[in-house]
Amino acid sequence: MIIYSGSKDDFMTEVEEDTIAYSIRDNILEKMHRRTGDAEFRSWVNSLEYMYKVLNDEGIPRDSGVAIEYNLPNTAKRVDFLVSGYDGREKPNVVIIELKQWQEIRKVDGLDGLVETFTGGANRRVVHPSYQAWSYAEMIRDYNEYAQIEGVALWPCAYLHNYLRGENDPLDDPIYGTYLDDAPAFAKGDVKKLRDYIKRVIERGDGGEVIYEIDNGRIKPSKSLQDAIVGMLESNPEFNLIDDQKVVFERIMELSRRCERDGRKRTLIATGGPGTGKTVIAVNLLARLTQEGVFAQYCSKNSAPRTVYARKLKGHRTKSSIDNMFKGSGAYVDAPEDAVGVILADEAHRLNEKSGLYGNQGVNQIHEIIRAARLSVFFIDESQRVTVKDIGSVGEIRRWAAANGAEVYEEELSSQFRCNGSDGYLAWLDDVLEIRETANYDIETIDYEFVTFDTPQEMRSKVIERNEGSNKSRILAGYCWNWPKAGRADTNTHEIKIGDFEISWNLDGGEAFAISPTSINEAGCIHTTQGLEFEYVGVIIGDDLRYENGHLVTDYTKRAGTDQSIRGLKKMEEEDPERARNLSDEIIKNTYRTLMTRGMKGCYVYATDPGLREYLKKRSEKAYHYHVVQL
Repeated sequence: MIIYSGSKDDFMTEVEEDTIAYSIRDNILEKMHRRTGDAEFRSWVNSLEYMYKVLNDEGIPRDSGVAIEYNLPNTAKRVDFLVSGYDGREKPNVVIIELKQWQEIRKVDGLDGLVETFTGGANRRVVHPSYQAWSYAEMIRDYNEYAQIEGVALWPCAYLHNYLRGENDPLDDPIYGTYLDDAPAFAKGDVKKLRDYIKRVIERGDGGEVIYEIDNGRIKPSKSLQDAIVGMLESNPEFNLIDDQKVVFERIMELSRRCERDGRKRTLIATGGPGTGKTVIAVNLLARLTQEGVFAQYCSKNSAPRTVYARKLKGHRTKSSIDNMFKGSGAYVDAPEDAVGVILADEAHRLNEKSGLYGNQGVNQIHEIIRAARLSVFFIDESQRVTVKDIGSVGEIRRWAAANGAEVYEEELSSQFRCNGSDGYLAWLDDVLEIRETANYDIETIDYEFVTFDTPQEMRSKVIERNEGSNKSRILAGYCWNWPKAGRADTNTHEIKIGDFEISWNLDGGEAFAISPTSINEAGCIHTTQGLEFEYVGVIIGDDLRYENGHLVTDYTKRAGTDQSIRGLKKMEEEDPERARNLSDEIIKNTYRTLMTRGMKGCYVYATDPGLREYLKKRSEKAYHYHVVQL
């Protein structure tokens, strides 16, 4: 969808008459049913006057196409400015211009394509404008059938018209070189350079035809994207499907083909506990569906699994459009109905009602996903609800599927591939944590290594030992220690302190916690690790879980003040104490259940509460004896 389109002449006239911003405002209200804020309106006035200067050159054809605020299909992303036409060989070309009002930038080391700047009323980490322009071009190349068939050449760039470039400027830092090569950045005083960039590829006007055809083009994965993702998947043996994973995979493929044939809306709910292969199935489906020409996307509330699996697929590639296939769960707020062939919603128990930074957008994420997809697939484990805002449940999915007229199918993943194939460990853990009563009182016959240590130092030493050579073991902790902004990128800032033991939370920077070899020196929280797996984990249980008078006691007041997962519990306790207690009990126990099932081969535990340490030792006699002998 394009908010404003016309010829270069139309655009120039509207700027001269001071009507362009009003036209955009009115079109947004008409097409998107959204009112424009004052700040956004002023930004158009400012930026579009600069674009008037750029286009005010006879060398740029008067009948070149101009589009403003092009909404990339099935995303919340909008391309700021496009210019279209033909080059000297009569080939269609489109220049994509990302406009920025920024006045300063700070580079961010260790994170691919990110900078820090003042935007939205605060200093924030955002993508480098060249990365942003490049990714928009890749999205069109990968999914727009008209651009693929007609061979439309896309020329992305960024224009920071308020930004005064200096010597050794962070905007041009070598860490952004791969994106700057494909999408140059123009700054204050670069009007002539940007003009020349446009004139090199647009020599004859098209009357806006190319942009029109792109806007109305069918969404279809390109052959190059199909080949790329299949090749990436084949090089990762950890994505191989086993037993009932294959059964569920084929069932979803069958439903997708039926949706393609008859256009009917369907929803599949795949339930399964930790390690049953939900994410493995989702990633395989993403690849196979794309190979079959279906527009498919993987989405999750947590960014951690998206980041890790996208990077695993990319391998050593610095730059890849694979990122465009992984979306946050709030990406479908404004998506049209049936805009996506298949949406694979992983960790669906973590879905929220509202989207947006302030939780004020949309109606319900489950509803929006079902509405946006012909086939919506929800991978869910209701026992992994770990925040007050988590609303994902099988019942809620069924309810919204019915409201959207979707046929509902259900599959269960019962085979346990984490915890050395032991369903018994999960049953034992549920009994130990008093989540549900089971017959698994001890783990004497279970082939899984569980050890309760007397000190956090001993536990850390064992995890480090297990991590050597494989980089597949990690230390995790309950969110009982604050994570202040200062020091978040410094591994020497130790937020977690227990006596003379200290360790930092996972860094807010660098590689993903699950992948980076230096992460063994840090502790991951529930938000960093949910949806991921390791060989061995060491779990620090904080004061929010204790053992008193023969039972486990949860205490949400011992959680860190920076933990947003319990936000709202205090107010709820004042209004409905019983509901608050039950919910906090569920969240805390589910959190530790999730952390203690991240390890496929073993789990090492240290609890700050002495009573809980003794309780865990008694409930795991085999593990306790192992501990005594080995130490």
